[in-house]
Amino acid sequence: MELVINGNKIEVPNTVETVANLLQHFELQQKVVIVEWNEMILEKTSHQETELSNGDKVELVHFVGGG
Repeated sequence: MELVINGNKIEVPNTVETVANLLQHFELQQKVVIVEWNEMILEKTSHQETELSNGDKVELVHFVGGG
């Protein structure tokens, strides 16, 4: 399946069916992540039930420490 993630077309495995699967795929499930899906900000509680489709636009914003 092809998604547009942070403005880039990215091919993800067909096992990535939900936003929660996508976060796990990118190893972000343990981090604080803001997810925008097709121009809607998702509550963390909906990550598990939000199903992805080919061509969906996803923005992932997470915080990185440093200085």
